Amino acid sequence: MGMSMDSIPEVNQVIVKTVTKDIIIDEPEVAILNMQGQKIYQVMGGRVSEKAIVVEKKLSIPDEDVQLVAGQTGKSVEEARRALEESSGNLAKAILLLQSG
Repeated sequence: MGMSMDSIPEVNQVIVKTVTKDIIIDEPEVAILNMQGQKIYQVMGGRVSEKAIVVEKKLSIPDEDVQLVAGQTGKSVEEARRALEESSGNLAKAILLLQSG
């Protein structure tokens, strides 16, 4: 059937990376199963820890929105951009923020 299994000696660490976290396995035993041309990695034992990944998403505010808010409120482009950033890009909130402040 074309199947074999080998171990990888002296593995120090295996890290599984996901979008939200890293799963870190220290000093595991790792085996490779070759079956019909496919490799399957088996990770066993070891100390497991998880590390959350914090992704800061930069808000992209179109220049047209900045110009609109500045024009509606009579404020500067810089003030309009700050208000849009503070209101997470919400035009109505940004305008109200500048008109009330």
